[in-house]
Amino acid sequence: MIAEQYGALCRTVARDILGSEQDAEECLNDALLQIWNAIPPAQPENLCAYLMKTVRNHALNRYKAGHRAKRGGGQQAAALEELSELLPSSENVLSELERRELLAAISRFLQSLPAKKRNLFVRRYWGFTSFSDLAAEFGMRENNVQVTLSHIRKKLLAYLRKEGLL
Repeated sequence: MIAEQYGALCRTVARDILGSEQDAEECLNDALLQIWNAIPPAQPENLCAYLMKTVRNHALNRYKAGHRAKRGGGQQAAALEELSELLPSSENVLSELERRELLAAISRFLQSLPAKKRNLFVRRYWGFTSFSDLAAEFGMRENNVQVTLSHIRKKLLAYLRKEGLL
């Protein structure tokens, strides 16, 4: 039932990270097994979000395991590189409280965006979706996707500076 309702969305997230339908299907199956073993003690408020996060985490772990030797390739590395000026350096690790403040500020910023821009940002930086896939999904040219995301990152940077988080 859960797989029928949310499976396609979860496979899309995993496929965007991993680049493989087969790996995406395996991540979905791993996530469903993990959720099966966790529920009922874990009672998520939003089952879809819980499942998506679980699938995403499985996909990221699989991606990291498969790409340890060849760092720098794929959509994940490209997306993280685009956000590099917003992320703390490894030498200056944020405390848990600072991390939560930063996440809350980013969430507030995203809520202030129009739905299309917010979804574009989330699909790129949470789902690691390629520019070409985003262009097709949002009915935009690839260059427009890149420019729009660049503007959003600049606005986010200014917002985080105004909030005193950078």
